[in-house]
Amino acid sequence: MGEDSKYQKHFSEDGFWTKLRKHAVHAGIKVVYSGLVLYYALQSPNTSTRDKAIIYGALGYLILPIDIIPDIIPGGFADDLGVLLFAAARVGMSIDGEVKRRAKDKLVDFFGEDAVNNKEIIEVDKQIEPEDDSDANAPR
Repeated sequence: MGEDSKYQKHFSEDGFWTKLRKHAVHAGIKVVYSGLVLYYALQSPNTSTRDKAIIYGALGYLILPIDIIPDIIPGGFADDLGVLLFAAARVGMSIDGEVKRRAKDKLVDFFGEDAVNNKEIIEVDKQIEPEDDSDANAPR
C-alpha cells in the first residue's frame, strides 16, 4: 500500500466534488465515472479497510493539484485515469452493482442521460470487474 498511502492525506470530500465540478468536461467521462465508482465504493459498508486505503490514495491523487502530467494540458488527465483504473481493478470486489448504479446516477448530473450508455463507461466497467477464476483451470 506504500504508493497509495502517499496520496491518502490529499483526499477530502470537498476537494473531490470541487475537482469533478470544475474539470468534469475537460477530464472526460472515463475519469469522472472512475472517480465516482471509487467514491461510492468508499462509502459502501462492503468495502474493506484495505480497499478503502487504496481508494483514498487514488482519489487523493485525483484531487492533488500537482500531477505527473499537469491537468491543464491536453491529455493531462491520462495519469489520473491510470491511477483510478488501477485502484478500481485492485478493489474490484468492493465495486458491486449498487456502487455502479450510484456512480451512473451521478454521472448523469455531469454529462446528461446518454452518459450511462456511453461505450467508454462500458469499457471502464469491463476493466474493473473482478476476473472470474472459476474456469481458469478448464480444458481449452
